[in-house]
Amino acid sequence: MKVQILGTGCPNCLALEQRVLKVIQANNLLVEVEKVTDINDIMSYGIMMTPGLAIEGQVKSVGKLPSEEKILAWLQ
Repeated sequence: MKVQILGTGCPNCLALEQRVLKVIQANNLLVEVEKVTDINDIMSYGIMMTPGLAIEGQVKSVGKLPSEEKILAWLQ
């Protein structure tokens, strides 16, 4: 499974990355995490606000920090 963190490096983008990594580690999930920081690449996902979270290329969250529980549900 591949997860994309969509963001240019703002504090919320970094917080989302840390939250996703925490969920992955806490649940021993086999997930590849990719950071997408180029604004044109981010816009190619159809989002205009960061942070964004995509799983297998499908956008799950835009402009907010989803809870650890929500992230885990998406990854299972």
